[in-house]
Amino acid sequence: MKVTVKLFATLKELMPEGQNQMTVEVEDEATVDDLALQLDIPEEKDLIVKVNGRHGSRNTVLEAGDRVGIFPPVGGG
Repeated sequence: MKVTVKLFATLKELMPEGQNQMTVEVEDEATVDDLALQLDIPEEKDLIVKVNGRHGSRNTVLEAGDRVGIFPPVGGG
């Protein structure tokens, strides 16, 4: 099945050159964690996840056509 992915901040470097989103083929019943590993995002990296504009997590099960936004944690002082 296909999902649309947008990566933000430091994760943007994993996007194809000149694109702000990409379509990714994942297995049925794949989770955000499966997608993250497919995109070479380290398993130990904390992530902020949005699926179809709603809060998600690495354990969120994806469905065909989902829009997934993945952000690194925000920090600063």
